[in-house]
Amino acid sequence: MPASPADPAPALRADCSRCFALCCVALPFTASADFARDKNAGTPCPNLGGDHRCGIHDRLRPEGYSGCTVYDCFGAGQKVSQVTFGGRDWRTGGRAHARQMFDVFPVVRQLHELLHYLGEALALPAARPVHPELRRARERVEGLSLGTPEELAALDVGPLRQEVGMLLARGSELARAGLRGRRKDRRDADLVGARLKGADLRGVSLRGACLIAADLTGADLRGADLLGTDLRDADLTDADLTGTLFLTQPQLTAARGDEGTTLPASLTRPAHWTARS
Repeated sequence: MPASPADPAPALRADCSRCFALCCVALPFTASADFARDKNAGTPCPNLGGDHRCGIHDRLRPEGYSGCTVYDCFGAGQKVSQVTFGGRDWRTGGRAHARQMFDVFPVVRQLHELLHYLGEALALPAARPVHPELRRARERVEGLSLGTPEELAALDVGPLRQEVGMLLARGSELARAGLRGRRKDRRDADLVGARLKGADLRGVSLRGACLIAADLTGADLRGADLLGTDLRDADLTDADLTGTLFLTQPQLTAARGDEGTTLPASLTRPAHWTARS
């Protein structure tokens, strides 16, 4: 059975076995609650082995690298490693080759994230009026992701993100019509530490909202738009996330919850979430 757009196709799922650990080298770390130490972009993580595997993968959280457990490249790592650069890794290709790989990887990661969202929007029956535009956008983004290293390094993704974002917003409005009622949208709202226990947020747009450490226990988030919502350390215990729009696994992994949290079918319960006693 082919993968549905809401359940990302294999090309949009990270396959670390086919990647040269680009996220462990290309990206910078800042010492914080998410990372145990600073690391400059282009510098290999000290936990990275010569085989491109993490030496502490099974104990990242207790070692202070919870940020690594949240990150998802949406399959950009293996595309850059195996397609864009034809299987030539950053260790053996020389400094210029390595720099180019590290420049290209974040660009392709953004393109793959857009492909993920476009696929989800195309799976929404209510968004059918904008499906033709969504398909054209998906074809364009996919084509860009297959560009040469030089083309990708020079690509300004910002305008493309805005263009796709407008299409996704239209699809979201269509999908949420009739769900929101009189409830106010909270797009880009500052809700850090907000007390939203048991809140009725059905069909509400929380796109871009900051919900860090918010109390969402028992909240009804069915059909809510969570594109870009910051859910770090938000408490989703017993919350209902059925049918949420544009919620990703990294967002969920960054939050807290338990077996009482109701999830969309396409997402998995994070291993670190607590179980009921």
